[in-house]
Amino acid sequence: MVGRRAVIFHGTGGNPDVCWYPWLAERLRARGYAVEVPHHPGINVEPIATFLPKVLDGHRFDEDTILVGHSGGAALLLALLEHVDVTVAQAILVAGYCTRPNTEEEPVLQQSYDWDAIRSHVRDIYFINSRKDPYGCDDQQGRAMFERLGGTHIVRDDGHFGDYNQPYDQFELLDRLIP
Repeated sequence: MVGRRAVIFHGTGGNPDVCWYPWLAERLRARGYAVEVPHHPGINVEPIATFLPKVLDGHRFDEDTILVGHSGGAALLLALLEHVDVTVAQAILVAGYCTRPNTEEEPVLQQSYDWDAIRSHVRDIYFINSRKDPYGCDDQQGRAMFERLGGTHIVRDDGHFGDYNQPYDQFELLDRLIP
């Protein structure tokens, strides 16, 4: 199917070549998706007010776009979905959060969110969190977003779904969730 696109956003301090990002990109390309796995070192470093316009200008979003974000990249999706000017097909927030999950500064978070705007800009939304996440991006964070946005909340026991000390080279669940 021509026109299907996916953008996979890495987490804080990450890059396109770690975790399950290359694996998922290849799986989606094999199914006909145009896939971007951009390197955004400013995720959760630069304040969202100046970082978000760069992301919006640097990518094309339409009704056939699938967005996947991990950790800080998932938090980025909240701001992106609030401010994008189309309704995308699907968003999957892996180890996402909407409030500070720990004592670290979180420049990727906005002070507040227009939850109605976010909901209106995505047809299908998933939140995947673990009960025990080493950074606090846990099932309670997922539940807080789910209660405001609806969608589907999936709770696993998979830590942070990939990190420097957690090999997570494949993520079969994501491959199954994306049509």
